[in-house]
Amino acid sequence: MRCLMFVCLLICSLPSLALDRSRVEGYLLPNGLQVILKSGYERDHVSIRLVVGVGLDDFGCSQRELPHLLEHLMFSGVDETGEGGLEERLQALGGEWNAFTSSADTTFVIEAPARNQRKVLDLLLAVLREAHIDDKALANAKRIIEREDGGHYGHLQRWLDRQQVGHPASDQLATELGLKCKERSDLDDMTLAQVQQLRERWYAANNMTLIMVGGLDRLLPAYLERTYGELPASEPEERRNLETISQQAEQRRDLTRGWLGDSVKLHWLFIEPTLEDGNDQTLELLSRYLDWALYDQLRLRHGLSYGPSVQRESFGDSGLMSLHADLERDDLDKAVKVLEDLFEHLRKNGLDPDTFARIKDAAVARESWTTQGNTALADYYWGALTDYDNGRFTDPARKLREVSLKQADAALQALLKEPGYLRIEKPLLGYDEFYGLVALGLGLILAVGLISWRRKPAAKPSGATRQQ
Repeated sequence: MRCLMFVCLLICSLPSLALDRSRVEGYLLPNGLQVILKSGYERDHVSIRLVVGVGLDDFGCSQRELPHLLEHLMFSGVDETGEGGLEERLQALGGEWNAFTSSADTTFVIEAPARNQRKVLDLLLAVLREAHIDDKALANAKRIIEREDGGHYGHLQRWLDRQQVGHPASDQLATELGLKCKERSDLDDMTLAQVQQLRERWYAANNMTLIMVGGLDRLLPAYLERTYGELPASEPEERRNLETISQQAEQRRDLTRGWLGDSVKLHWLFIEPTLEDGNDQTLELLSRYLDWALYDQLRLRHGLSYGPSVQRESFGDSGLMSLHADLERDDLDKAVKVLEDLFEHLRKNGLDPDTFARIKDAAVARESWTTQGNTALADYYWGALTDYDNGRFTDPARKLREVSLKQADAALQALLKEPGYLRIEKPLLGYDEFYGLVALGLGLILAVGLISWRRKPAAKPSGATRQQ
């Protein structure tokens, strides 16, 4: 009896054990819309991602916010109830949604009960077909984006942006190199005609990918062909060339952040090399190795920074690998020397084989638990669309295993070939400098007061009584 129960439990658990996130059901509808379906972990829930192939980088600096503007306008309503009525309909189905515009795409993100997946898809289809866009909705969307960007974009803020005041170090460097716009788009100049033109050209079936993960309806493919298969296609639009490095940047700059304090942030940024094998996992492992090296040197060995870290970012056609460290003002020069010594050691000796093997094993192991759940799996497919082909995504764990120490060493030498760009963020004054200025100011006031007192003329005696 116990053996029979064990067999039954084993059979019931096979679907979860056999879940291969790399293999999906993928196909094209007759209109060119790409569909990716995956039976996920939670059967009573579905995660939906509709990815439209248009993003901020598809427009020049003056019109960069156009895709973001249209994203907001798509939620303006499909009937007389407007935006509020649209939200109420989704709430009645137990779902919630949002949308995001990145440099590469615009994506509608929906979480909903599996039992209502068709009704939610009907509502999304209504948004795509019937979203009502007029001058009032356009003005409202402009106000929303303006608030998201920090408020009214006046002449002062525009001037500060041109001077790169207040920008994060990586943004500042990207702007200096010509990879990023110096200022925001002027929303006031964007017209209803421009938005409508973008919608007609880019929001086409053959420029979309529908991703669904979770407890999927068995007849979902037939439903999608009958409904989403009717969305119009369009002639493919030529995507704009990404910005490339076109300007020189200073090797070191001190950036003022705030007025008073002893905290300093160090950023050492390197332009990522283009690798012959084109394997992004090589640079990913290298960034994790450097993350450990910073932790080992700045925290464990020298006690200079509590939370050093490494971050990878993309601007235009280039990637930046940024090494960050939080420091005390008095420790800045010592930290710079520690990092210079670290880079010189790595240039001379390369990666430590044992450390690299440990970092690599940890990265491979991490892949087994980073995409647990329908939502995480749907987001993974969304981010890995460039690695999808014929019903299968490239297995990131396998690609990590394929990276050799020799490949990582070559990438390291290419990364450190140039000295990189050092950016120091610190307040205008440290506390000691502030106290020194206060003391100097008080001393000057006392000195001026003493000099004035000593120069003060003696009081004249009262007039003598006139003799009679």
